[in-house]
This record gives sequence, structure tokens and C-alpha cells, in this order.
Amino acid sequence: MDSVGVAAAAPDAGPGPAWQSKCPWGAPSTTSISCSLADVMSEQLAKELQLEEENAAFPEVVAAAEGPFITGENIDTSSDLMLAQMLQMEFDREYDAQLRREEKKINGDSKVSISFENYRKVHPYDSDSSEDEVDWQDTRHDPYRADKPTTTPRRGFIGKGKDITTKHDEVVCGRKNTARMENFAPEFQVGDGIGMDLKLSNQVFNALKQHAYSEERRSARLHEKKEHSTAEKAVDPKTRLLLYKMVNSGMLETITGCISTGKESVVFHAYGGNTTEDKVIPPECAIKVFKTTLNEFKNRDKYIKDDYRFKDRFSKLNPRKIIRMWAEKEMHNLTRMQNAGIPCPQVVILKKHVLVMSFIGQDQVPAPKLKDVTLSSEDMKKAYYQTLNMMQQLYRECNLVHADLSEYNMLWHDGKVWLIDVSQSVEPTHPHGLEFLFRDCRNVSQFFQKGGVAEALNERELFNAVSGLNITADNEVDFQAEIEALEKINEDHVQNHGKKLSTFSSDGDPPIFDE
Repeated sequence: MDSVGVAAAAPDAGPGPAWQSKCPWGAPSTTSISCSLADVMSEQLAKELQLEEENAAFPEVVAAAEGPFITGENIDTSSDLMLAQMLQMEFDREYDAQLRREEKKINGDSKVSISFENYRKVHPYDSDSSEDEVDWQDTRHDPYRADKPTTTPRRGFIGKGKDITTKHDEVVCGRKNTARMENFAPEFQVGDGIGMDLKLSNQVFNALKQHAYSEERRSARLHEKKEHSTAEKAVDPKTRLLLYKMVNSGMLETITGCISTGKESVVFHAYGGNTTEDKVIPPECAIKVFKTTLNEFKNRDKYIKDDYRFKDRFSKLNPRKIIRMWAEKEMHNLTRMQNAGIPCPQVVILKKHVLVMSFIGQDQVPAPKLKDVTLSSEDMKKAYYQTLNMMQQLYRECNLVHADLSEYNMLWHDGKVWLIDVSQSVEPTHPHGLEFLFRDCRNVSQFFQKGGVAEALNERELFNAVSGLNITADNEVDFQAEIEALEKINEDHVQNHGKKLSTFSSDGDPPIFDE
């Protein structure tokens, strides 16, 4: 190409040489967009920029927000209620999206994941229900209802030829037995067999049926036992009815509450009611309700079955009669002690297994037991001699042995000792009367010796002092052997002559007859 042609083409290429615009090492040409102040202050531009930032920061929220709800083209927004509901739905969507982000952040790639499903505010059209979920209420088949077994016709079989099936078929009987389990008691858990073709053999079904019946009878017995027995600090309906009758009759003004519980009884405090001509009601009463569960009486029947006063009436077949005899026995023993002048509760009335006595204490506060009170040396000495005197009176005048005498059954009130809980007390002619007396003497002697009473006798000396017997034995084993020999002699005498006469020899004391 000549120079003229190049020169002619130069003006057409524009200002400057043509190779400069195509050079790759040249500076890029920047085109600036002219923008006025009005465009910068435009509200539409601000919304576009804000939308771009939201799309970059929260893509899920924007995706959830897209749709006909945000446009508002087909929704009437003239109602304030509609606007409030729309805003609330939008807030709930954003809240759920935030929870999903938190779940994704916390779970990560872990195999064990957590879910905030219970905290989401999902609306009906937002629920992520899958096609696998089935609403059982909308289906004709209820999986929780056992399929009815096919009935066998009267002829006893179905089918023909080799395909004949009788009513004794193992599969048919198994399905029938499974369906019959619906007839068991509701308390008997038979399990859930949805989607399973269960077949129970006759042996298994009969065993389950027998077990269901036995469990039903056992639960009925337990319910009856609970309804007809007194429990800890509680009374059964029959006992409650007895107490209501005492209050309604005016014998008792009110029952304040429980003051003591034991293995055999529960003691309540009550205020006395109106005093009648034949009965004096003390201002404060103690109601002793004997428990009717017989849990503690099974091993204590020896106190009553060998007592001639109740021997003919004793029966293990009726538990309530045993409890009533136990309460009656305490009433008779307290009456003997009261006639002899021994400090003890005064009997007010006996109703079946409920014994009402005078209250030893003041202002609903019972007198403390001898083991709980702190006495001076003089009071302890005084209590010892008083206890010794009461034991002698109880044996000689009342013809009784306490059989459970200890610091737990002696109260300290008004400067003297009171005896309580004499339901197990027996007469000296009881086959084990002297053994019970020796046990009482041991308890009393050990308590007062530990209390610092120097004049306290040991158990053998105390036994001779109370009973008037002169048993001379060097050790305790020989002493108890002589006691058992005397009991054997007395038991043989009672069986041969039929008289309740004590044959124990004493110095100058007359024989003890029954009253």
C-alpha cells in the first residue's frame, strides 16, 4: 500500500492513529453515566437498591415473600383487619425463615439434628405436608380397628376340593383369637397390631384370657380392700361414717386432726360435745381408730386367741371381727385400770373399731412420752416409784400384765406417769403372761437405770417385786426356765379344772381370781 492511500484513510478513522484504539496494552476507555441530583433523590431508586441488598443478604426471605401476597393487586386492603392479618402472616414467614437458618447453622453436617418445628408459626397453606402423610379420619379404613374375621358358614367349611378350609384351620382360628382380644378388660394391655396379620394360637389365647380374668379379679379385691380398710392417717368410708354420726349426735363437737400414728391404730383429737345424764363427755377427747388392714395383726393374734375372755370368739376368718375384739379388749382393760385408780385415759364410748377416750394433754397438744421428756433426778426417781406402784396395782388389783410396757407407752402429764396402749394386755393366767411381765420389767429397769435412778431394781428383782414370786436363780437363763415351768403348770391346771385360778405361790398374797 502506498503512502497516499494510508493518508487518505486516516481521516476516516477518527482523531488519532487507528492502532491506538485497538491496542490491548492501552488504558480502557471509561464511560461515565451522567446522573442528576433528582435521580439520586428518587424514591424508586432507593427501593431498587434496598431490594438488591435484601436479595444478596436474605435470599430465602425474598423467595418466600414473592407472590401475589406482596403485590396486593387482587386483595382489598381497605379493611384494617385484613392489613393486620397480612402483616402478621408476613412476620410469621420471616420468623419461620429465621428459624430454618438457625437450624441449618446449628445442625450443619451432623447426623444428629435438632428441630425448631414446635416454635414455628406455620399457616395452613405454608405447611410442608408430604404426599405420604394420610389423615386417618378421611379414610374409610380405620387401622386402629381390628379386622373382622371372615365368618364360617354353618356347614363348617368353605372352598371346594383341595382348597377346602374348615373352622378348625390354624390361620382362621388365629385371626379369630386376635379379634376376640377386644373383649378383654380395658386395664389389660393387649398392644397395638396395626398393619400386622396377627394369629394367636388357642393355647396362647386361653392363657391370656385366664390371666386377664385373674387380673380383673385381683384389681377388684385390691379396690375393695382399699375401700374397706384404714390407711396411714386416713379412714375408710365406714369409719368416716361412724365419726360423722358421733359429730351429728352431739357427742363430739369437732374433730381437729391426727395427733399420733402407730402400727395398729391412728389417734385423732376432738372436742367433746354435750354431756348427757348417763355419760360424761370430757372437754377434749382422743379418738383411737384401729387399722383394719391386718398387716400388723397377723403376728399379734397370740395376745387374744389365748385370752379366755375372747377365746371362744376368736376367728381368723373375719378380719374385722378381730379388730373389733382388739378395740373391745382395750376398753375392758382401761375400765379395770380406771376402777383401780391407775392414771390412764377414761373410756367414753366404743363403736366397732373406734374407741373414744379422754385426751391426755391440753389445747390439742398431747402429753409427751416418757422417752421424750427431760426430767430432773427427783422427778425421774418419782416416776420410777410411781411406775413400780402401777405395775403392782396392774398385776394384783386389775389382774393384768401390760405386755408392752416401756417408755414409749408411758406419758408424763401433771407431774405423774400415765399408762396408755393396753390393747395387748393379758391376764397372768395367759400361757405367756409371765414372759410378757418379765419383758416389761426388763424395759422399765433398763430405762430408769439409764436415767440415773440408783434405786432402780434389775429385771429379776423387779419381776419378783411385782408378781410376789420368789424365783431364786443365779442367771437369766435359769430364771426364764423357771418362768416357763410355772406357765406350764398353770396351763395344765386351767385345762384340767377349767378355772381361771392362778396357782403361782406367793408370800402371804391370796390367789388371784377372775373378777
